[in-house]
Amino acid sequence: MTFHPYNFISSLTYMVSGMLGIFIVIGIIVLITALLNRITAPRHDDDQQK
Repeated sequence: MTFHPYNFISSLTYMVSGMLGIFIVIGIIVLITALLNRITAPRHDDDQQK
């Protein structure tokens, strides 16, 4: 078994694109969750609480 440093360096581009894709998908999921929480949150009227 031999180690070829150039192959490791060339495979870093695939790793970076995969990690970027993961972060984008996680960000989309977080944004959709926050949007759904904001849309479906119960409304609180300040006049009724006094």
